[in-house]
Amino acid sequence: MVVSKKEDLLVIVMAQLIVIILAARLFGSIAVRLKQPRAVGEIIAGLALGPSLFGFLFPDISAALFTKEATPPLQILSQIGLILLMFQIGSDFEFAHLKQAKNTRAVAFVTIASIAVPFGCGFALGQATASLLAPAINPLVYSLFVAVALAITALPILGRILKEYNLNRQETGVIAISSAALNDVVGWVLLAAVATFAAATLRPEDVGVQLGGLALFAVVMFVGVSRLVDWLVTKFPITDNSVPTPLLAIVLGMIFAAGIATEALGIFTIFGGFVLGILFHRHSGFVSAWRGQVGQFVLVFFLPIFFTYTGLRTNMLGLDSAQDWAWCAAFFAVSVGAKIIPVYLAARAAGVAHHDASILGVLMNTRALMELIVLNIGFSLGFVPQDVFTMLVLMAIGTTMMTGPLLRLLLRSAGRPVERVAEA
Repeated sequence: MVVSKKEDLLVIVMAQLIVIILAARLFGSIAVRLKQPRAVGEIIAGLALGPSLFGFLFPDISAALFTKEATPPLQILSQIGLILLMFQIGSDFEFAHLKQAKNTRAVAFVTIASIAVPFGCGFALGQATASLLAPAINPLVYSLFVAVALAITALPILGRILKEYNLNRQETGVIAISSAALNDVVGWVLLAAVATFAAATLRPEDVGVQLGGLALFAVVMFVGVSRLVDWLVTKFPITDNSVPTPLLAIVLGMIFAAGIATEALGIFTIFGGFVLGILFHRHSGFVSAWRGQVGQFVLVFFLPIFFTYTGLRTNMLGLDSAQDWAWCAAFFAVSVGAKIIPVYLAARAAGVAHHDASILGVLMNTRALMELIVLNIGFSLGFVPQDVFTMLVLMAIGTTMMTGPLLRLLLRSAGRPVERVAEA
């Protein structure tokens, strides 16, 4: 189908949105019934709408619905949704437990272990598979990207899992979300460094400029913008659990401005939204009102668009040999072992009890959303071939699906009630 008019493109995009939103809701509800995070079902819905299922069974309908001309609008909508989601995640957590020296030490130990060991194992796996799975890509660039992909942790999905199991305000949950946040900061910096290296422009002065820019950004945000946030919330108080329209407009502008700033610094737009969200987290009234007024729309509308965009780029049928699936299993096994075991050992070294250390290992193994973001960036930049992209997408889904069952098992073995709050 050839789209020749703007009106035709609009109709196609709206038709896509109808299918995406309803499919995400259906698969998400099934996932909840199976005691999985709703996001897992939404991710699977995205895969089902792509060439792995819908495109294979109904190629003509798929080609007419998901046209190449409609891909850019879909991508832009997905990115807007991600930055709004990251703002919500940053604003929605209580970090008071980190004032305790024991928890601060645990966060440091867990963060280092959750990055260093998976990064090293990912690099080794990349070197071992480069000639076989990515012969047309620079082996060093490919290996570095695989290393970053294995090191990442899914901050947004982890946040939803913690809330689902009422762990978001317990010490274990706070350590996990704080470590995941730091993990992702380092992950974005590493990804930006790999991208710069791949472009053959990495120089010491470039690294210095980027680090200096990040330091300046942090000072501006946590000193200047933080005071502006306090003034705005006072100037436009929350009434009836609703964000005043002027404040809503200003905050949206601030989110996008923060995203532009972090994009300019080479760590991508969504991190700007997360940092700004942290500045709002102490204003509980605003956070509650934002969650009800904007947050639900983001989860229902924007997030499924990103999952579908990823699904359209993922072709499970492309893994058509036993060797392909063997390598897929290898990626999965290395990613799981390189996260859970080092995090457990690091947490124990920091003085965390056995059961809590085990829970931390399982939680930090959650990859889903952040992994998919990283994979889409790497695939777009040509760091990984199609088949490896598919393997890593499956790894992201698998490591997230195992989180819930293992978490319930660990909570029960520790004698704790599993107070699971079902998602709407």
